Amino acid sequence: MPEENETRAATRYETIIATFIALLAVGVAGYTAYMQRQQVRAAVWPILEFDSSNGPIRFTLANKGVGPAIIKHVILKVDNRPVKNWAEVLEKILGPGYHPGEESDMSGRVFAAGESIAVFTPHDEAQNPIPFDKSNLLWAKLDTDRSRVTVEICYCSTLGECWTLRGGGLTAGTTTQTRRCATPSDITFQQ
Repeated sequence: MPEENETRAATRYETIIATFIALLAVGVAGYTAYMQRQQVRAAVWPILEFDSSNGPIRFTLANKGVGPAIIKHVILKVDNRPVKNWAEVLEKILGPGYHPGEESDMSGRVFAAGESIAVFTPHDEAQNPIPFDKSNLLWAKLDTDRSRVTVEICYCSTLGECWTLRGGGLTAGTTTQTRRCATPSDITFQQ
């Protein structure tokens, strides 16, 4: 009998140790999976920046992150009021009439890591970008009033994580994480 009690005690002890090791292995596996997920997130994290410049006048969008940015929704505003396209932007800044320019679509695009494009460059009457020239009244007006243009861009990573960039104007751009991007509506920018 004493031998049987010793065997039972050893079996209980071995069972407790085996259970502890199994729980420890599950914990290590869970932590490893979590860390791998964080590394993958970091490897595909897009960071969009919207900016304007004055030599020549242009508006740019760049992906400063390490992964592609899938643009889902864009709202462009002048004086905090949504506009539908770049022609409407120029009408609000320069007044009614035809104002030429060169544009690239933002909505529905995928921006590769490190990609940067001029999304809009206003042109003069000769169809040329407006160069830096303080004596040029058109350049001076656009240089001053480009600060009236702001943007909200909702974009996602390839993992489905989404952010909203609010930029342009006189303040530094901010990016906040969001659950999902809005669906197109009446205020959605169309280019």
